[in-house]
Amino acid sequence: MSNLESLPIGKEYPFESHFLEIDGQQLHYIEKGAGDPILYLHGNPTWSYMWRNIIPYLEGSARCIAVDLMGMGRSDKSEVGYTFLEHVDYISQFIEKLGLTNITIVGHDWGMAIGLQYAMKHPDQVKAVAMIEPQALYPCPTWSEFTPAESKELFQTLRDPELGWAFMRDNNVFVEGMPHIIINRAFTADEHEHYREPFRDKEKRKPMWVFPNQIPVEGKPTEVVQAVEERNTWFTASTMPKILFYAAPGCTIREPQLSWCHAHLQNLEMKDIGKGFHHLVEENPHFIGQELQKWYHQITRG
Repeated sequence: MSNLESLPIGKEYPFESHFLEIDGQQLHYIEKGAGDPILYLHGNPTWSYMWRNIIPYLEGSARCIAVDLMGMGRSDKSEVGYTFLEHVDYISQFIEKLGLTNITIVGHDWGMAIGLQYAMKHPDQVKAVAMIEPQALYPCPTWSEFTPAESKELFQTLRDPELGWAFMRDNNVFVEGMPHIIINRAFTADEHEHYREPFRDKEKRKPMWVFPNQIPVEGKPTEVVQAVEERNTWFTASTMPKILFYAAPGCTIREPQLSWCHAHLQNLEMKDIGKGFHHLVEENPHFIGQELQKWYHQITRG
């Protein structure tokens, strides 16, 4: 891992933009390579820019597609709800319109939760999943068990019906906080500007605010709790290949999440990237890229 850590991390976004209309909205995506598809799904508050250093490791072996969720990246920003299940619907339609089959899903944060929800509904279309700090791995029973504990007050504020939206709108907390939670390396000004790009307009920050309100905690929101529980009935029984990237101290994946994965997930490979918090593909992209490449060749070639 040490040699990979010394490789430079690319800052540019050298991809041609593509757009696909879903329910009257334009979803932005990029793609490179040919073959069976690898679908890259980002989380909050990121976009397809985050995959710029990962795609080069796989584009020689697969058709790599990275899409921006509705309201994020360069996708349209409109007055939709931006709930978890709405994102699942948009991505499901995106996959259907592109005619993707035999898909490997690589997901970070909420992107992985969205991808797993699709996989549960279409298990014949998904051959493997690669998880990077996934969100909503299972419902959180109480706030006292919320991970990461040090962020509990922030998330409770964001879920406050009177304070939450104004706090996100006026402070852009997740984007402005990114350099402080990229703990394995310095975050450059150029990189930060790329992440600011989709949310310069304060009124367009709703997607970043809705996601914290969708985390299943203490039985709420009920529709997300039910969706995640239904998904895990399938996911824990599934033998499809899985790989999980985690870090120390990590963020959404620490203990007891790691023990849960060991105990409940079959055909799972676990990769410790070393020091890291949440945005692991920004912290150690070359290690993740190389390990994804090896794992993908293993599951596709036997």
